[in-house]
Amino acid sequence: MMDAALLTTQRQIGLVSTDSLRIAGLQAIFAERYGVEVVPLSFAGALRSRALSVVLIDASSTDYLLELLASFRRTRQGLKLIVLGDEASFEEMQRIIGAGAKGFLTHRASVEELGLALQVVQDGSLWAPRKVLARLLEARNATQPPAGAPNGAKLTARESQVVSLLVAGKSNREIGVALGIDAGTVKAHMGRIMRKTGVGNRIELTMYLLNQHLAQGG
Repeated sequence: MMDAALLTTQRQIGLVSTDSLRIAGLQAIFAERYGVEVVPLSFAGALRSRALSVVLIDASSTDYLLELLASFRRTRQGLKLIVLGDEASFEEMQRIIGAGAKGFLTHRASVEELGLALQVVQDGSLWAPRKVLARLLEARNATQPPAGAPNGAKLTARESQVVSLLVAGKSNREIGVALGIDAGTVKAHMGRIMRKTGVGNRIELTMYLLNQHLAQGG
């Protein structure tokens, strides 16, 4: 579970939305759970703001999301944008991320997902559903399967196999079947890999590995 202490580097985030209930809800969630102030902004206000490094954009507030993301990318390259929207296809998310967004969350995202997404994006990585990131990896590096070892982590041959299957979206049971080992052994490998990479849980590990591979591939 995301700890509020993980968000101490970001005390304010912007929010572009025309939905007053969504604004109030997100303000309450981030203030009560993470001690982060959500500042409502117009699109023009978000473009002008220099005090904020992360801005949430409610996709339902505009019919020109991709064009607006492109404007942010041209004028505010250092600004990290997270899009909140309805369920989207892989192609739609790919276009959103390609236009400059650093993250995508559905309007139904849990409190934990909101906090973890903010932390991942703050750290300079991408946040999206795991299967979407896996497909982005495939699209960017179609001729090479995911490598086994992320930057800075020395993994054994077996740990590298576990990593490749994890990045491909396999569950512990599926990894065990593929490698001919039991679930307890898979869990033990996961624990060692998490210690080596410095992450706290399976979700963070998956995102860390996917982002390492995406960075290496493109």
